[in-house]
Amino acid sequence: MIAKTDLKISELISMQNALQDRMKGKWTPITPENGHLSLLWMYEELGEIVAIIKKRGYRAIMDDTAVREAFVEELSDALMYFMDMMTCYGVSADELSGAFAAKHEKNMRRDFVTEHKQYLSGDNG
Repeated sequence: MIAKTDLKISELISMQNALQDRMKGKWTPITPENGHLSLLWMYEELGEIVAIIKKRGYRAIMDDTAVREAFVEELSDALMYFMDMMTCYGVSADELSGAFAAKHEKNMRRDFVTEHKQYLSGDNG
């Protein structure tokens, strides 16, 4: 398969489902009961992302081709487990897209500074 840029969420899910089908019987099944495992594996990949940032720094990520490739690969690994987790719980691309758009709209109206001050003061009412 030739690499494609700007994949849709539905395409990412489909690609992960194809990989899961190929590995059926070898990997843990993608079921609601196993959803937490996809989350844990995603955390592991996020840890690898953190390690690159911590050990190599942002300059290497921005300027060193090999470091950047490793960084983006780890981002892809984390995203793959995120897609698996969505599949485990039956979250569709449309459902996630709608929730993302709604949350973005909500965030665009929020006053994060005031919320943070209230949180720190213990006045969450």
